[in-house]
Parts: sequence; structure tokens; C-alpha cells
Amino acid sequence: MSIWIFIMWTALSLTGAALVYVSNRICKFECIRRLTKDSEKRKAAIGGGIVFGGFVIIGLLINFMNAIVCIIYFALSWIICDSIAYVWQKISGHKFKHYYAGGAALLLALSALTVGWYCNHHVWSTEYNLSTDKDINDLKIVMFADSHIGTTFNADGFAEHIAAMQSENPDIVVIAGDFVDDGTTRQDMIEACRILGKMQTTYGVYFVFGNHDSGYYGPQYRGFSGADLVAELKKNGIKVLHDTSANIANNIYIIGRRDFSVEKEQGGRRKSMADFVKDFDEKHYLIVADHQPADFKNQASAKVDLVLSGHTHGGQLWPFNQVGKWIGANDRVYGHEKRNVTDFIVTSGLSDWSIKFKTGTKSEYVVVNLNPKTKKLPD
Repeated sequence: MSIWIFIMWTALSLTGAALVYVSNRICKFECIRRLTKDSEKRKAAIGGGIVFGGFVIIGLLINFMNAIVCIIYFALSWIICDSIAYVWQKISGHKFKHYYAGGAALLLALSALTVGWYCNHHVWSTEYNLSTDKDINDLKIVMFADSHIGTTFNADGFAEHIAAMQSENPDIVVIAGDFVDDGTTRQDMIEACRILGKMQTTYGVYFVFGNHDSGYYGPQYRGFSGADLVAELKKNGIKVLHDTSANIANNIYIIGRRDFSVEKEQGGRRKSMADFVKDFDEKHYLIVADHQPADFKNQASAKVDLVLSGHTHGGQLWPFNQVGKWIGANDRVYGHEKRNVTDFIVTSGLSDWSIKFKTGTKSEYVVVNLNPKTKKLPD
């Protein structure tokens, strides 16, 4: 929870500074200067009114988290464009007649936010090809996380994404947490579970909890509890793994871990990786579904084969993509990494918790093609 407090205080501090900075810079436009007759008080009033008014409108139309994102992007764009203009004028010795840097800053910010909106509201497929020395059959895994149903799509939109995943002809589907959110309605939750239950796979659909699935504000806030979610998933044939494991096929097993928030935020405990692997033979191929990518060291030491995670939203916003890793909250923010014999894959997710822009990544589901290495015949 201390990490979230740090993030919120940082965001609020940046927001205050950004509001003041953009209000000041917008007053440099010639039309504002003429309107105010270069009166500093009038410029401050008009500049502040435009910026603060726009901030409030965005907050009311979308939400204030996204208003914060927008104002920070306008400030960043202005800093970049003002800096380039300053360096250019110093090198060339030529002073611009008009405030071109301001126009460029507006264009840059609007372009970044437009692309970020698109990258968040459209879902791509990301494919990974992995191989193993272990004696297993080919396996196609479709994995998604962080659908946060109700944020950028409801159950109907979720059905479209599931149709795209179904077209991959998966052997198994793994849901790596944050399937629902505090803003998910009970009706959307029930319908989304029903949609999942219609998926055609060889070995089934597997689910592990994320930090949002149980709900932060209690069942009365959204109309259902974590237990209600589990009941609906099981009713539709979804296999819920809660610090438990299951045999997928032959030598392939999947381990589903309780979310790290159980320890980090609730003072509880979850089963360690060392305890899990005691139950398996070295010939078994072990897949771990763990919502938060925060236990790489222990997972690599346990020599599990593949770890599937989400939670980070791929870093979500440039240039803050790696903040989770820098502050030690995550071992990896996005993509594939191999440590010793263990492959780690972290997805950016189908959606996000509250922010409706992805400027540093894009929404996705993941396809993992797992194949045994070709064995050489003896000479």
C-alpha cells in the first residue's frame, strides 16, 4: 500500500506543477497576449481559466485520473518543444517571430494522447515461440490478464476479444488475474463468465486471482464478492486455481498462485514456490500463473518452466514505463525474459484499471506456442 501512496503523492505533485506550468506557457500565444494587453494578472487569469477549466471538463467527462494523465502529457510536450526551440535559437542565433514551440507542443500532446487512446481500446495478439527438452506434446497457450471488465469494454466487447482468442485454436486458456474490477457490474461479470464458458479448448480454461478480482471496496460496492465470481466461473466450467495445481496433459502441469496482494496488502500468506515443486518430478513441465511479476528469483530457483503474469499493464505510460521495476514492485514490466531454465512472460493486458490511455504499450492477449526440441537420432 505504501507504493500506492507514493505513486498518488507523486501524481498529485506532478499534476499541480503541470497545471501551473501549462497555464504559464499558454499565455505566450500571441492571441492571449493581445487579448490581455500583456497584463500579467489578466494573462494569469485567462491562462489559468483555460487550463483548469479544461482539466475539470476532462475529469467530468472521463474521470480525474485521466485528466491528470492529459495535463502531464501537455506539460511534458511543452517542456520538450520549448527545450528544442531554445537549443535551436541558441545554435542558429535566430529568434522565432511567433511561438511555434507552443503550437508544436499542443500538436505533440494531442497526437500522443490520441495514439494512446487507440492503443488502449484496440487489442492485438502477441506471439511467443518456446521450446523445451522435456518429453511433452506441442501445446498452444492463450493467456490474457487485466481485462478489468467495464473499463474500456463491457461484456459485449469482451465477447469480441474472446472470439479473436478462439480463432487461435488454443489447447488451454490462462487468465492471469484482474478479470474484473470494482467498477464491473454484477450483470457484466455473470455474462463474461458465461462467454468464457463457451470457449472450445483441448484442456480447458484456467483462472487465478489478481489484486482487483476480490474487490477493494466490498461486495456492496459492485454487487458481488470474490466468492460470487468463483461460483460463476466454476458454474461455467472454468478451473479456478487458488494456490493449487492441475494436470493439463501427460507431463504438463499448471500451478495457480494466490495473488501477492494477499501478503503485501492483507497480511496473509501464500504457498511458496519451493513448497509447490516438492510435489513434482523433474520430468514434469511446470507452468505457473501468477498475477504479479514479483517473485522471479524464487520461481527461477524452483526451476519451474514457464511463468505467466500481468498486473503491470505493460508500463502503460511513457516515460514512466519502468517505474514499477525501479521502485522494486515488479521484476519485469513487459515481455519475455529467461532466467536459468525458466521463461517469464508478462502481458500488457486486455485493458486497464482506470487510465484510458496506453502511450508506452498496447492492449493485447498472448499466444504461446510450446514445442519439444527436436531430438537428434543416434549416429
